[in-house]
Formats: sequence, structure tokens, C-alpha cells
Amino acid sequence: MRNWIKLIAATTAMVMPATAVLASGASLAAPQPAFKTYPARPQAPAQAPNILIVLTDDVGFGASSTFGGLIPMPNYDALAAQGVRYNNFHTTAMCSPTRAALLTGRNHHRVGFGAISEVSMDAPGYNASIPKTAATIGQVLKANGYDTSWFGKNHNTPPWDLTPYGPFDRWPLGLGFDYFYGFNGPATSQFAPILTENLNTIRPYIGKPDYILDRDTADHAIQWLGGQKSLRPDAPFLMYWSPGTAHGPQQAPKEWIAKFRGKFDMGWDKLRVEIFKRQKAMGVIPKNARLNPREAALPAWDSLTPEQQKVSARMMEVYASQLAFFDDQFGRVIGELKRLGEYDNTLIIYVQGDNGSSEEAGPRGTNNEYASMNNNDPEWDQMIGKEDSLGGPHSAGVYQAGWAYAMNTPFQYSKQVASHLGGTMNGMVVSWPGHVADQRQTRGQFTHVIDIAPTVYEAIGITPPTQMNGVDQMPIDGVSFAYTFREAKAANRHTEQYFELMGNRGFYKDGWLANTVPARPTWDHSPTHVDPLAFKWELYDLNRDYSQSVNLAAKHPEKLAALQADFETAAKANNVFPLTSDFFSRLDARFRPSILGGRNSVTYYPSTARFNYGAFPSLMRTGWSASAQVDVPSAGGDGTLVAQGGWAMGWGLFVINGKPVFLYDPSDHDTAIRLSGSEPLSPGKHSIMGRFVPDAMPGRGGTLELSVDGKEVARQTTPMSSSFLGLAGSVGQLGDESVADDMQLPFAYQGRLLSVTISQEKETGAR
Repeated sequence: MRNWIKLIAATTAMVMPATAVLASGASLAAPQPAFKTYPARPQAPAQAPNILIVLTDDVGFGASSTFGGLIPMPNYDALAAQGVRYNNFHTTAMCSPTRAALLTGRNHHRVGFGAISEVSMDAPGYNASIPKTAATIGQVLKANGYDTSWFGKNHNTPPWDLTPYGPFDRWPLGLGFDYFYGFNGPATSQFAPILTENLNTIRPYIGKPDYILDRDTADHAIQWLGGQKSLRPDAPFLMYWSPGTAHGPQQAPKEWIAKFRGKFDMGWDKLRVEIFKRQKAMGVIPKNARLNPREAALPAWDSLTPEQQKVSARMMEVYASQLAFFDDQFGRVIGELKRLGEYDNTLIIYVQGDNGSSEEAGPRGTNNEYASMNNNDPEWDQMIGKEDSLGGPHSAGVYQAGWAYAMNTPFQYSKQVASHLGGTMNGMVVSWPGHVADQRQTRGQFTHVIDIAPTVYEAIGITPPTQMNGVDQMPIDGVSFAYTFREAKAANRHTEQYFELMGNRGFYKDGWLANTVPARPTWDHSPTHVDPLAFKWELYDLNRDYSQSVNLAAKHPEKLAALQADFETAAKANNVFPLTSDFFSRLDARFRPSILGGRNSVTYYPSTARFNYGAFPSLMRTGWSASAQVDVPSAGGDGTLVAQGGWAMGWGLFVINGKPVFLYDPSDHDTAIRLSGSEPLSPGKHSIMGRFVPDAMPGRGGTLELSVDGKEVARQTTPMSSSFLGLAGSVGQLGDESVADDMQLPFAYQGRLLSVTISQEKETGAR
């Protein structure tokens, strides 16, 4: 090899001297330090700061110690100690809409995210597709010389694009981020996450019993920072870090859960009072703020039995430990910034929650949110006694709504409720040494998630482009809050803002808020439509009533009418109409585009690809079958033919001990059914089919059938049915989790799998 290198060097020296003459007579100059014809990378403005944006998930205003909560977050506290806290910062009340607004600086309906992507509709404000006319901060900063990265959750790619075959223009890389390490969709497990690196599915947890996602994400963020500063030390970076914490499934390392044992035995009612006192003592909320009473639909803590209190307290311990553990990982990344000498030149914007804490698990909570999503809510007796498993790899729990309400102290309501501050008010801390006041100050100016992008642009010293990649850009809706960095008493510049989500709506103007009243709790799974136009309206003067506690609608009807009219005007301008309060009925994937093109029957071939639920025919409100064509070798062989879901719920066709098996598990409530053939499959080709035939009454269960070569070999009724909503699938091997404990990943089929066909059959009517 060395001889070849010497030969190439010698030949190059003979053929190409420092100045060579070409046949045309032109000279070829030796390489120069400055290249004139090669495409040049964009250069950032002089002294442009690094940008770190952190956005946690489903964390209420009163959760963290930084904003008066009882969950210790020392690294967030330290950030606030040298920066400023914002106690009047607003989100949109739900995941995808808040994230779309943050990324673009535009109102969420204007960029297609009037709701989360899984309930998108065929309307401009709800199509879950950020338009090319709304460039993201990733695209803008990349065009201005920044290296860009995204870690954690991406909930802004249309579900129908989330297949191994794209298109990829609305994946993070297509939205302007050079590197992505995280997951696509609303949630994933901390122990066996459905992870993507750039465009590729990865499984870094296999063979690592101590694996945890938040640590892994921090590891990769640290590695990316080191590499970026090694190769591009003079270029600033943008890092967008959006962990799944503390969205369900709520999970954490067991040693961290142990740290919180007994810390919440006082219950949610006393916890709210304690948080409220701490908030006032810290100056997080005004001295005259009121604590709203407990939501009427929620039980008092003292009404629970001791057994119910025990399991409830453990669920809160898990939530607290997950958030505290993420803070520990955040501290590691801050430590790396300091080690690299980049901390002082980094603008950090850390929003604690993309909406208020979630009451979606209801008064009982759940130890399996996947089952709850599919209308298989657990009863108390299905959770009591399982406390020690909560937060672990075989738990997908979400705490009781009473805890969520406490995490939103001092406000009313929760996630999904855009009409009330419990859904939209989130804590934010901003730090930028030398540029932001460092006296533990609190800012009360009205700010909104759409304000983050223009604030970043002002801090860098750039103007949002009027055209990006040849496409004219819509105006930015947000207002930079950089003016608040040093001026605690500066007048509000963001003076008006509409709110709307799932029919809950409001309009803010100069401190007044007109808002509707939710028609039903967020945990109500009923598909019945409630007309948003029938919602009642309230009126609040937030200038004097920080916590939205005194309804002034009867006292100031003229003010209410004026703000209602303002909402109508803003709604028309921002693609808010049509209004709808539906949620669960809109989860049906058949309401959205699909790579399957409307086919009711799809044939798959063996692949290592992971298919998201949009790449399988919808099993919602329908009978269905899965048929596998196999060629069994003479020596036999076990493995997976097709599977969807994991241990929490799922189904699959398998060969186990040489016999065909159809597994059907609509929840983890000891309801798993396993049909098996009595005889091993003989060598040669066979057709193996699993089938679900629903009862006449929708949602009441049905009959499971297993057949081989057209002959039924097993049958059993089930009292439960499931749409297996939101679950990924795989063909020829298990996906990211085992559907049953006796199947070890990847449990690939050892014979020859020819194909698998999944077909929808009989419709069953309303869910």
C-alpha cells in the first residue's frame, strides 16, 4: 500500500508541477488557501451566538422547582439563577401545534397544525404539513452559516410520510436540521424506543439492560457538540432538544424512582396548596394571585382508599423521577458546553412543557396508556398491587388527572384546553451570559411560543427571509422578546393572541382574555361530536387576576363581545375554521392520506424495515385477517411472521416449537389470547391465517380464528377488541419490543417467509 502511495505522489509531481500548462494553453495554478469557483458554505454573522432550545413534554407550570414545584431540577434552577424566568409564557395546549409554532414563528393553524398530526383533517389549518412558505428556524439558521441538530421528539412529520420510503422533505433533515437523533411521533418507550438516526431506524438498546433514552440522547448531543467544535470551531450551532419526558409512557431508572419514595403521600390536594405557597414565596406568581379550586370532575385525594392512594402516589413518584432524571442529563450537556468554552456564547431558551400537564389518563390514571388509547381503560383492581412495576420496562403508565391538575398550579384545566391557562401557561427560562440579566429576575410580559423564532433571529442579527429556496415566505406572526432580556418593566409588545384547539378557544388582548368553557373532560373518549359554537364564554382581566379565577363576563358583556369578534377575525385570518371538538373519532387513519393508497388489502414481503401504523391497513372499527405464506424447511424453524405492537398490547403470527401461533393482546390486563395449532407444520409451503371477526355490537369483542391451509385449527372468543392504534409493525422479525415475554428480539423467522397479506374485512360502525 505504501508503495502505491509513493507512486501516486511521484506521478502527481511529474504530471502536475506547481504551475502546469494545459493543452489549451491555460495554466493550472497550485491549490490556494481561498477557492473562487468551489461552492462556499454560508458564513454566520460575526459573533453570532450558539442557540440551544430545550422543550420538554407535558410538563405543567407548577411541576419544576424552578417555578415553585416539588420536583427538584437543580440544573434548571441554576440556569434561571443566571438568566431570567418568564411567568407569562404561552403554548398552544398540545404537542404538534406548539412545536410547529416554535419551529416556524407562525401561528399553528397557519402552518397546518391546528391539532396533533394523528387527528389531522383535510383543511388548510389541520393538514399536518408545514408549508414551504413557512421556513423553520433550522432552515433559516442553516442558510446563515449555522450547523443544526435536533435531538428527541419529532411530532411534525405527517404520519403518512413516516415510512421507510418517505417522502423525507418534512422529516427533520428536510426541515433544515443536519443531524437528527430521536423518535417520530407522539411518544415512545424510554427502555425500547422506536428510534431514528437521520433517516434510519436504529435499535441501540439491544443487549444493554441499563439502557435509558434520555441518557442516550444526551450522549449523542454531547458527541455531536464535540464533533462540531472539532471540525467547525468557528461556526455557531443550533441545537433543538425536545425529549419525550414527561409524556407517557412515564418511565425512569429504578434508582431515580427510589429517590422519590414517599415524597407525594400527601396527595394532590395538599400538594397544590404547597406548590402555591412556594410560588408566592419565590416571586414566581404575584402576591395577589388566587389558587383555583380543584376541577369538579376530579376526586378529592381523601376520597381514595389507602390502596388507591398507594398506587397513585407511586405514579407521581415515577413522573417526578423522570423529569428529575432529564434535568440531570441536561446538566451533562451544559457541562460539555462549559468544557468546550462555548457556554458564555450560547443563548439558551428552555421551555418547560409544550403544554400543561396531561389529564388524559383520567381520575384513575393508567398503567398502560396504549390500552387506554384503544378504549381498554384499566380499573383500579387492575393496577393495585403492581406498584413496583410502575415506571419500569413493563409499564406504560400515566398518572392520575389529579396530579396533572396539581402540576398546573395555580391554573384551571390542562393539556388540550387552549381556553385556560392550565393548558397554555408554561415556565420558560432564558440564559445568555452578558446579554440577559443575571439577578434571578422574573419577566411578566406576555410571550408566546411563536415569539421564539423571531427572538433567535434578533439575537443573531438576521432578518427572516422573504424567500427561501425560491418560495415566497409568509410573514412571521411572533414578536421578539429580546427587549425583555434586560428590561424587567418594559411594556408588552405582543399584545394580541388567539387560542384554539379541539374547539376550546380564546382571545387575549392587552391583558384581557375571553375564552370558552370545555364541554367535557379531556379523558372523555366518547366519539360524539359537541358543537363548539354551543360552548359557553367567560371573561377574565389577567392584569388583576393572574390565575384566571374570577369570571367577569356578566359584569363586562361589551368587553366580552368585542373580544369574541376579535377571535372571529383572527380565526378567519389564520385558517382556524372549521371548528370541531372531535378527537378520538378523528384518530382513524382512514381520514388521512396513506402510502397504501386506500387499499383494504396489502401484501408485505420480508424486510428489516419497521412500519409505522400508517403503513398497515387500519384495524379500527373493522374485522381483519393476516395471512402468511411460508416455506417450512425440513429442519423446521421458529420465528415471527408478522407482528404489530409490543408487550403492552399487540398481535402477531408466529411459529413456536414448529407450530403456528396467533397471539392477540388488546391490553396487558391478563387478556392475552394465544391460539396454537396442535401439530407442528410439515416441511413445505403453507398458508397460515389469523383472523378477528368482531361482534355485531362495536367495541364488544369478537372471535379469533387460526387456520392452516384453509382449515381452522383453533378458535376462541374475546370480550375485548382493539384498533391497535399508533403501534408499529414488522414482517419477518419482531420490531422494537417483544409481543410476549418468551420471544427474544429479533425473533426472526428461521424458515422462508414468502409474503404476508393484511386485509380489512367487516365494518362494525361507530367506535
